[in-house]
Amino acid sequence: MKTHERTFFGHPWGLATLFGTEMWERFSWYGLRAILATFMAASPAQHGLGMSEQTATAVVGVYGALIYLVALPGGWIADRILGPRRSVFWGGFVIMCGHISMAVPVTSPVFVWLGLGLIIAGTGLLKPNISVMVGKLYPDEDDGRRDAGFSLFYLGINLGAFFAPIVVGWLADGDRWHLGFSAAAVGMALGLAQYVLGRGNLRGVGDRPGMPLPPEHRRQVLRHVGLGTLGVVAAMAIWVATGTFTIDRFTVVVTVIILAVPVVYFGYILLGSHDLTEDERSRVKAYVWLFAAAAIFWMLYDLAPSKLLFFAENNTDLTLFGIHINAATTQSFNPLFIMIFVPVFAALWVKLGTRVSTPQKFSFALVMVGLSFLVMAVAATLAQGGRVSVWWLVLVYLIQVFGELSLSPVGLSVTTKLAPRAFKGQMLGLWFIAVSVGDAVGGQTGRLSGVVSEPMYYTLLALMAIVAGLALLMFTRRLRHLMSEHHEPATPPIR
Repeated sequence: MKTHERTFFGHPWGLATLFGTEMWERFSWYGLRAILATFMAASPAQHGLGMSEQTATAVVGVYGALIYLVALPGGWIADRILGPRRSVFWGGFVIMCGHISMAVPVTSPVFVWLGLGLIIAGTGLLKPNISVMVGKLYPDEDDGRRDAGFSLFYLGINLGAFFAPIVVGWLADGDRWHLGFSAAAVGMALGLAQYVLGRGNLRGVGDRPGMPLPPEHRRQVLRHVGLGTLGVVAAMAIWVATGTFTIDRFTVVVTVIILAVPVVYFGYILLGSHDLTEDERSRVKAYVWLFAAAAIFWMLYDLAPSKLLFFAENNTDLTLFGIHINAATTQSFNPLFIMIFVPVFAALWVKLGTRVSTPQKFSFALVMVGLSFLVMAVAATLAQGGRVSVWWLVLVYLIQVFGELSLSPVGLSVTTKLAPRAFKGQMLGLWFIAVSVGDAVGGQTGRLSGVVSEPMYYTLLALMAIVAGLALLMFTRRLRHLMSEHHEPATPPIR
């Protein structure tokens, strides 16, 4: 980089454009997420959808799962048709339209479902491709500055995630849900405006698809997509016409489909030839266990915007340092702790070096998220006698962040290291499917609340995570042998 060029904390100024775009996109995403479950569970008299908490939990779980699942086709569209720059623009535009749809103050839920569908589709286009553009701002050999650039980019994510629940939650307080949704729409509009105005700073990064489809193949793809869409619409219409369609059943069907995706994909890799070497096949087998561990971790961790949000609203005294807060504000605890502890954990992993392996880090993460739910079990027990202090949730999120910073930063890194040569790019998408599986299954666990007590619910999930973590720890030596593990510095998690 030339010395007279304008920089953003010593980085290409294009990073400022992408930093601001992602910050506002995450503001819209986390702002909506902070009030979605409580809006769905609020009664029609409170301008909500009147769902049970179990159904709302399942919907939020499937919504989060689909967000990560559609990153795969979103990345493919950018690589083969639109290019990253246009994918980010159109993704942001569709997201903004989704939030506008949800902000329409009508009693019919049609605009809500339309809005969620648009947000899912738009995020699939924007989320994976804006990260690709950050990486392309730097020369291939400039790994150190690229890692530092991603750290700044990650700061933007967490700034948006921190302020969104506070602002959107305050606006939505008093059953003004659609005002909160409007704030999310304004946030995405600001991000989109900054992206358009700052596109000159990107200097052509992401303008063209990496492997553009020939015109004849493009028509074929569009035809297949159109036929597939018609098939899904027809199947849904038939299901509705039979009178058996319900939101609960729909979330179960989507969860089963999401669960099938990694099963089919791992089967395809391991059972096919694909000219894999024995070492590559061995590494994929090790990765299956790490994938399962990650899915269990996210299953508990991503109950924050549903089960833990409901606990905050129904069972806690929402007062911090003598100041009243609303339930949505508790969703800001997590990004606050992440921003505080990222440099601590980054320094810790560098100091420990090869003495701590990837399976051990994953094991620690599972034990931490399990311990956080044991804390929730204690809080839920105390809450049977009345509201408890919100500091219980502060402690829960603190423990969970220790787990996330042990698992999320190394997830993509270990995926790239264990992926066979023929599946390098595809398996990066598979890592995000672990989040998708965890979110979908976690949403369904809310139904246990109708069978067992709240303390028992948290205890069961806690024991599942802790047992899985300890089992992973026991087989660390075997997994390291399968992985032929070599350590690299971990980068901050990108969510």
